[in-house]
Amino acid sequence: MTYSLMAIIMKHLKFILAFAILFTLSGCSVSYNFTGSGKIDAKTFQVNYFQNKADVVEPGIERTFTRRLQDLIQNQTNLSLTNSNGDLVYDGEITQYRISPMTATADQRAAQNRLSITVNVRFTNKNKEDDDFEKPFSFYYDFPGNELPTGSTLNNALEDIFERITQDIFNESLAKW
Repeated sequence: MTYSLMAIIMKHLKFILAFAILFTLSGCSVSYNFTGSGKIDAKTFQVNYFQNKADVVEPGIERTFTRRLQDLIQNQTNLSLTNSNGDLVYDGEITQYRISPMTATADQRAAQNRLSITVNVRFTNKNKEDDDFEKPFSFYYDFPGNELPTGSTLNNALEDIFERITQDIFNESLAKW
């Protein structure tokens, strides 16, 4: 009889150990998620409209950028978006929108151009003032010199640039990487 009880215990040992480990770890207070943001001491966030104050104004990019930042934070955290009195507040402006030649051909024409965008961000954490910052974030997109930054070229450029800038803002404000 003792032998059959031991056989049953050995047969289910994996499940017993897994349950014991799960039970032990459930009491830990450290919180992790799949986005790398760790525990966030806030319930709401607010992204104010980012005005386009660059010398060259491309219509609509301020709305696109503001929405991209809102979407990224909503998708990577469990924070609720609010229009006022957010625990976390993102505010700022687009300060640079510049197209410059990067390489030239033998006849002095641009072989490659670069679109650069800089966004100045002011981040405020009402629950933890040590996290507050103001700093610029920028990125660029290179495209052939014979193309104009319109249509699909502009859409691709904005997609790449805003993806990088919004992720950098997220990392600086919430992921602490």
